[in-house]
Amino acid sequence: MVKVTFTLDDATVEELRRTAARLRKPQSQVVREAVAEYSARTDKLSERERLRMLGILERLKRMKPTRTQAENDAEIAEIRAARRSGGRRHPAE
Repeated sequence: MVKVTFTLDDATVEELRRTAARLRKPQSQVVREAVAEYSARTDKLSERERLRMLGILERLKRMKPTRTQAENDAEIAEIRAARRSGGRRHPAE
């Protein structure tokens, strides 16, 4: 484990001490568990963020294509041919 130093306000320190005493756990363990819980909760999108992203996808879906399917197919074929050629470091044999 790594020892670190934080500066906390008096109310937070008192809450940490009360929580650790109530749970009969070391303060450091209470902090570790709190950070893990906070991280797990904030890794997920909020409802607002989810709706915003869905809105963006809906707008993209409604947009008209800027190129034809034939142009897209030609670009994909060109990329595949370049990949098969071996690249700069390993020319195709």
